[in-house]
Amino acid sequence: MAAPPEGTPCWADAMFSDVEGAKRFYGEVLGWTFGEASSEYGNYTQAYADGKAVAAVVPPMPGQESQSQWCLYLASPDAATTAAKIRDNGGEVLMGPMEVGEFGSMLIAREPSGAVFGVWQAGTHEGFEATGVPGAYAWAEFFTREPERTDAFLPAVFPYGVKRMQDDAMDYRMFDVGGDTVLGRMKMTDDFPPEVPPYVNVYFAVPDCDAAVARATELGATLRFGPQSSPFGRFAALSDPQGAAFTVIDTSTTEGDMPKVADVP
Repeated sequence: MAAPPEGTPCWADAMFSDVEGAKRFYGEVLGWTFGEASSEYGNYTQAYADGKAVAAVVPPMPGQESQSQWCLYLASPDAATTAAKIRDNGGEVLMGPMEVGEFGSMLIAREPSGAVFGVWQAGTHEGFEATGVPGAYAWAEFFTREPERTDAFLPAVFPYGVKRMQDDAMDYRMFDVGGDTVLGRMKMTDDFPPEVPPYVNVYFAVPDCDAAVARATELGATLRFGPQSSPFGRFAALSDPQGAAFTVIDTSTTEGDMPKVADVP
């Protein structure tokens, strides 16, 4: 297994003040099992889907308690170089770059419109061991109220090709690496309350969207949108009981024709 190409989503983790509660919730909703907490790295605990590493949960460091949220990491061959590009293009590096033992190097950044994301330079930990299968990462998109800023930033930092979805109902762009579409960008509409900041929306695959939503809401999650069928799958947006936003998608249940896209010069 080789490290993923630069700019490819390669890992996701989240801080939870109640880690055991998060493990119970995602274990029930996504079928995750969990490894041993790594005390050397702040009790960082990997989550597994069918034995493959797909995400991690961790308690906040003392004094850093805040709203729980998922953080998506984009692959980089050199975190320090990526950090410089982030700063040079109007972004902010919030943490790092820092080495995480032999596992790799990471940083946390904020793009110019406000969405927070991570960067991962692989060492022995190359990232997701599975994607697109039940319980694993499936997709992600930047939600922003200032799409022009995000659209200028991302291709300046990562080697993305850009496509625009030809749909008058939404302002949506897609970013490609080597011809593979790896990431989306959605303009936040007035449907989003003003107090909701820009963020990166992480999708996890499930075998049955409606069943996942039913179980999640039984366990205290809040349904934000859906379930709705689309050409990409049947999906629903949720906030878990600790407030972290995520989306579930059943990619086997599709409806409608794929939208047309156009290259953006």
